[in-house]
Amino acid sequence: MHLAAHKVAPAEFEQVLNNDPIDVAFDLTGGEERYRSVGLTNGGRLLSVAWTIRNGKVRAITAFPAGVSDRKAFLEKPK
Repeated sequence: MHLAAHKVAPAEFEQVLNNDPIDVAFDLTGGEERYRSVGLTNGGRLLSVAWTIRNGKVRAITAFPAGVSDRKAFLEKPK
């Protein structure tokens, strides 16, 4: 997990997934489905999060402050 490298707390990662994020990317890496979503933490931080499902559980891959394209996609999402 690369959350700490980007100064993102595990709780912030969970908050993004629980706060109605938008899905912006899907990839198949080494046979594993990986997703990238953009959303807000409870504190209002806009983060890009990469995650997968392993053994029936969501697993964080990484999270970092949303870049320009992810920020734009999030702000333009239908309400």
